[in-house]
Amino acid sequence: MKYIKLGNSELNVSRLCLGCMGFGDPTIGQHSWTIDEEHTREIIRRALDLGVNFFDTAIGYQLGTSEQYVGKALRDMAKRDDVVVATKFLPRTAEEIATGIDGRQHVMNSINSSLEHLGMDHVDLYIYHIWDYKTSAEEILEGMNEAVKAGKARYIGIANAYAYQVAKMNALAEKNGWAKFISVQNHYNLIMREEEREMVPYCREDGIAMTPYSALASGKLSKRPGETSKRQAEDSFMHFKYDATAEQDGRIVERVMELADRYGVEMTQVSLAWLLTKVEAPIVGATKLHHIEGAVKSLDLHLTADDIGYLEELYVPHNLSGVMAVNKPVMSEDPVWVTANSSS
Repeated sequence: MKYIKLGNSELNVSRLCLGCMGFGDPTIGQHSWTIDEEHTREIIRRALDLGVNFFDTAIGYQLGTSEQYVGKALRDMAKRDDVVVATKFLPRTAEEIATGIDGRQHVMNSINSSLEHLGMDHVDLYIYHIWDYKTSAEEILEGMNEAVKAGKARYIGIANAYAYQVAKMNALAEKNGWAKFISVQNHYNLIMREEEREMVPYCREDGIAMTPYSALASGKLSKRPGETSKRQAEDSFMHFKYDATAEQDGRIVERVMELADRYGVEMTQVSLAWLLTKVEAPIVGATKLHHIEGAVKSLDLHLTADDIGYLEELYVPHNLSGVMAVNKPVMSEDPVWVTANSSS
């Protein structure tokens, strides 16, 4: 395993992060393809054996059961200081808004719930999961900073955001002397490269780590024609993200297969080896042992400049898909940046 400092932090993380969205009670929550606690533990144990020390979950994954499974497994299998644990919080609910719970309170309530699920007294990275257009950025940042000051989170990150949103929030944090985002977790892979327009250069300039999700495009970059999985059969969100561009993307997937055959490796290794040339620690999900084993092998594959150019050559612009495509303000509305009584 190889390791790297995560952005402007002291966190020393494995070059691959185990994404834990596939863990959790499959009878509840958003996804029917997740795996139960016994199989979750098998994968986490194997990941630890392979040197993975970075684990990413969220309070929204299967109604908190992902956090519960991950927390118990890590408590049983690893020393707390040897692993880097990230979790994420969701926007305020309509009920919270109606009862007057502000953004700061919401963040603190959320992290307290996550820590209870995990059975831990702190997380290493606390991530703003989905932009909350009904809550001021100031309130969110104040709550995240309070979590850091209280020792409940060591650092903070953000996911599913535009570059301008990250830049403005970090400027607001700097102005107030609050914790700033050290990482961005957005949608980025070989067939979805819109992050390269603004987010990639911005993060490079400011030393912000990139830990993208959907590193294998929900399996599209790891499977040959005819190969399928339970997730591909049942994950409607995967189809929402990729079906519209299937024809263009398929040409790139063919080149992944071609290089995999040339080097005698799996498609997973080629796809991740490409992404590892771009970011610090891609998030890789696993619901079978061979998923994490194949992902780790990508660290041993060196792609030449010609290989990288060949893989990138056929990319065409894509519309945003996934969370950012559905979570956006009405065009007549502006994002809320500060509280009504703020002097900012």
